Amino acid sequence: MLFRTLILWAAGLPVTALLFAVVLLCALLDRSGDMVHSVGSLWARIVLALAGVKVEVRGLENLPAEGPMILAANHRGIFDIPAVMGCVPVRFRWIAKKSLFSIPVIGWTMSLAGYIAIERERATKAYRSMLAAAKKISEGTSVLIFPEGTRNTSGRGLLPLKRGGFLLAARSGVPIVPLAIVGTRDIMRDGSMLIRPSNVTILIGEPIETGGRTDKELRELTAAALEAGLARIEGAPRSNPREETVNDI
Repeated sequence: MLFRTLILWAAGLPVTALLFAVVLLCALLDRSGDMVHSVGSLWARIVLALAGVKVEVRGLENLPAEGPMILAANHRGIFDIPAVMGCVPVRFRWIAKKSLFSIPVIGWTMSLAGYIAIERERATKAYRSMLAAAKKISEGTSVLIFPEGTRNTSGRGLLPLKRGGFLLAARSGVPIVPLAIVGTRDIMRDGSMLIRPSNVTILIGEPIETGGRTDKELRELTAAALEAGLARIEGAPRSNPREETVNDI
């Protein structure tokens, strides 16, 4: 555990700095963002290897063969991000609050890489930014969302799912692909810098078609799919998604 911690921090930080410089160059050369994602995927695989994390991906056949999609994953640990970025073969973009795009260098890179900005402070601007984001998704940009909105530190089941990502799904009309992730919470516990080598499983569920469905229906279907995926991986008890895993906020 201590050995892996030393390796990750000693080698991971300079690798991250080096690849960030490469990302800046890629953002200039390729406005599609695909090169940036490829470098990010490489970074993720290096970080996972340094941490001694092995990722098993099941259900690859459920990924749509073409067209954009919204990947919806449960969120239990900070290693969810490198696990998905490094091991799920989809060139997705992140949805980030608009204020981050104002940060020098980082915000500029995010914009060039095709990341999607969402305004959260004012209702009118938030609605307009949501419409713009939905249009971008429908035109061919896949995105990754963590609909719980924060990490589930209990390591059990799901937190209530937030509404925003499902409004985007309903507006854009692209399928939602549920990703059930187990094992990332054990790698780095809250309040600790120690790295624990771990096995991570990502189960890709069947796509959820969004056409003709409300955001509430999509939340319920996604919650049920994620609960079922978690149960398949770890035998977790399933809750009633309508009562426990849907949040109107």
